[in-house]
Amino acid sequence: MPSDPKPGRLEPYPPQIPFIMASEGAERFSFYGMRSILTVYMAQYLLLAQHQAEANYHYFVMANYLMPLAGGWLADRFFGRYHVILWLSFGYVAGHAVIALVETRTGLYWGLALIAVGAGGIKPCVSALVGDQFRPGQTRLLERVYGLFYWMVNLGSFTSTLLIPELLHRYGPRAAFAVPGVLMAVALAIFVAGRRRYVNVPPTGANPDSFLRVVGSALQRRRKAPRGPSWLDAALDAHPPVAVDGARAVFRIMGVFAAITGFWALFDQHGASWVLQASRMDLRVGGFELRPSQLSALNPIMVLAIIPLFQRWLYPSLERRGLRLTPLRKMGTGMFVATLSFVAMAVLQAMIDAGGKPHALWQVVPYLFLTVGEVMVSVTGLEFAYTQAPKTMKSTIMSIWLLTFALGNLITAVVSQLNRFRGAAYFAFFAGLMLVAAVAFAVIARRYRPVQSAVTAEPT
Repeated sequence: MPSDPKPGRLEPYPPQIPFIMASEGAERFSFYGMRSILTVYMAQYLLLAQHQAEANYHYFVMANYLMPLAGGWLADRFFGRYHVILWLSFGYVAGHAVIALVETRTGLYWGLALIAVGAGGIKPCVSALVGDQFRPGQTRLLERVYGLFYWMVNLGSFTSTLLIPELLHRYGPRAAFAVPGVLMAVALAIFVAGRRRYVNVPPTGANPDSFLRVVGSALQRRRKAPRGPSWLDAALDAHPPVAVDGARAVFRIMGVFAAITGFWALFDQHGASWVLQASRMDLRVGGFELRPSQLSALNPIMVLAIIPLFQRWLYPSLERRGLRLTPLRKMGTGMFVATLSFVAMAVLQAMIDAGGKPHALWQVVPYLFLTVGEVMVSVTGLEFAYTQAPKTMKSTIMSIWLLTFALGNLITAVVSQLNRFRGAAYFAFFAGLMLVAAVAFAVIARRYRPVQSAVTAEPT
């Protein structure tokens, strides 16, 4: 075993970590680059109606958060993380190639389907593979590497969102979609290059006491078993108490997550309805003209600035003044802040509807509100989910967390496709939806009683 580093010196990462990080950066560049021009491509090149382009965008994002449920399950139970990432990445590369080479609606839909399947293998498995590379006791090193991991994700998002829309404008969709495809192929090559160095945790096989099995047993036995405090107690004759208690905790956390769905119905619109609004604004900055999709780069660059600002200054400052900032309080505050983003968007859209042409940089205001909400809801939500989930149900809880993303995008897709709201009314509707969700979350959070799990939970 290697000796501990000298005091004051940072322990080096395992030698396989650069392969995973470089691969992740290239993969995120490919994904966000393709996604940044997706709505514009459908509306301006494939000539889909605006509401249909927005709906398709959100259906695609929804699929990217549904497929990881299957990918994570296959990796954990049967094939291991490395093989799931490897096999499904080939479909990911093929998806980019289909979109770039077949410039039709059919080509787009098949390509997006392949990319969503590929994301189903990568999204849940790469972050877990990173953690597998460290020994017990390397907690601080693990914290550092996940900070680097999140930085690489946002670096890929920021750079591609600036570059790919410009390629679309100058060289057309084939070149603009080909570059993300090349980057995905590079990501796969880098990942494979480190294969002999990875620590691969073997799959566990089927879990006889999984969440779904406990729920199924409770439903089957609820009439025959004696009544207890909870309907899940009917499963106690088939599963150990720890599994039944874990399932009970999952349902409690699901109640909190239900209101979070409203936040995700808003968040991913910065890649769809916000882009289309920007296309009707003044995009000139000095002697340069921005592309509507490039404004989406405001989100990742703000994330990189806001996270350290909040964690190192705002949160400690508020706590020194006696304000206890639990995860639920942060999340609730973030949802109310996110409401303001769509109020601001409605105001901008009302100006456009009245014949005005405000400068596109006014979108900085709603982007700031939205990103603050993201940092307080998304980052904190992961902390809440981890601390409240029983040891045996942590994967289940993370899957349900991803499901809130999918359901939120489904809501937006349906609203966009039905096309019931136009202009400023569209953004006002979602501002109202977010306000209702924020109030509901506050009520649920007030009633929630934290449990002690693998990590000590804070009171609400």
